[in-house]
Amino acid sequence: MMQTNENAIEHIPVTEPERQYYFIEKCKDYVRKISEELRRPLTAAVITFGCQMNARDSEKLTGILEKIGYTMIDQEEKADFVIYNTCTVRENANQRVYGRLGQLNRVKRKNPHMLIGLCGCMMQEPHVVEKLKKSYRFVDLIFGTHNIYKFAEVLATRFESERMVIDIWKDTDRIVEDLPSERKYSFKSGVNIMFGCNNFCSYCIVPYVRGRERSRNPRDIIREIENLAADGVKEVMLLGQNVNSYGKTLEEPMTFAELLREVEKIDGLERIRFMTSHPKDLSDELIEVMRTSKKICHHLHLPVQSGSTEILKKMNRRYTKEQYLELVHKIREAVPDISLTTDIIVGFPQETEEDFEETLDVVRKVRYDSAFTFIYSKRTGTPAAVMEGQVPEDVVKDRFDRLLKEVQTIASEECAKHEGTIQTALVEQVNEHDPSLVTGRLGNNLLVHFPGTKEQIGKLIDVKLLECKGFYYIGEAVEK
Repeated sequence: MMQTNENAIEHIPVTEPERQYYFIEKCKDYVRKISEELRRPLTAAVITFGCQMNARDSEKLTGILEKIGYTMIDQEEKADFVIYNTCTVRENANQRVYGRLGQLNRVKRKNPHMLIGLCGCMMQEPHVVEKLKKSYRFVDLIFGTHNIYKFAEVLATRFESERMVIDIWKDTDRIVEDLPSERKYSFKSGVNIMFGCNNFCSYCIVPYVRGRERSRNPRDIIREIENLAADGVKEVMLLGQNVNSYGKTLEEPMTFAELLREVEKIDGLERIRFMTSHPKDLSDELIEVMRTSKKICHHLHLPVQSGSTEILKKMNRRYTKEQYLELVHKIREAVPDISLTTDIIVGFPQETEEDFEETLDVVRKVRYDSAFTFIYSKRTGTPAAVMEGQVPEDVVKDRFDRLLKEVQTIASEECAKHEGTIQTALVEQVNEHDPSLVTGRLGNNLLVHFPGTKEQIGKLIDVKLLECKGFYYIGEAVEK
């Protein structure tokens, strides 16, 4: 018996992605046998928490699950295999996952064939894995952000062992190409250009759970986007924790601006977006590429986090208020119609009323089209979590409400400036509330709802913006 196992191991490919395709076939056999036993197809649901990087990872998980033979559904309580792709940026994200797991445990007791998998950033925290091993023993698979490409191999191990399988890597420089992926949209797609983060902002857990920066080979990125464009994709979103750092780990260094120039040349691709850009290293070269490009959307997400130079220093953001405002000035000089959006944290440790007023001052000077505003969330394992001078809850709440009001007022005024203009919208879906309307996304990333049909989904349509509704428009299609 031992000899047979050794022979079997010898036939497992050692190179990637061939190794994973081998395990996909193994899993396919297990799924087929269980499906025949139950006399029905097996179903799976991938539930995504968090950012667009996670959403892209979920498309990869879905692609592998479909290759294995699962039918994808949305309702986790009806699925034979549920995967939670987790986020851990804020503490309450972890609590949501624990709550959902408690509900799933009751479902699993009625379905002995059910599998539960956990992956993503939350799994990279050692105390989380210890808690799962102790209190959530019904979970079947646990893997992290670094080895998501090994999903089929981890699943095959679970089928063979019938016990909880944990496969967490502390860090990696590994990038595996050419694995299955199932896109959520036929006409747009996220494309990872790099993984990990080297910035170590004092409030952020991401560098600890996503690891060090590593850039994909530009040839692999271009090939992926060429294939997407050939398959009907009109718009790509280039993804990285800080896209401005792209290329620094390559054997032949390449800047992000140079990569954008290459992506611009791809036939069939009509729109390019990217996120996230860190203000500390957004280059003049990148601004020039945005100015001259015919395809890069005139929208830039530029997280400021705070308007106070003192707080920015404590956040380890590596720019001052003045440097940020100067950068905004340079961008607006080059691309006058740029839509700027941002992230702002309220209530960072030791933030004074004067610090907060500096943040309001930046909001008033920059006049963002929209802003994601957050109350500071203490993340265990980050330097900020142990800082003295945590701001009282009632003070934070008051500041948050004042900031939100300012942001919404300005955003509404900025939105209204475009009333009466004709803009191009990429139609994304039939409107959720009124089936006589479709919803499209403009180059500035705002939505417009206008009369249309499902046949227009995935098409670029010229739309007259009739009325601004604060964060979206009501419009009508116009002939070119």
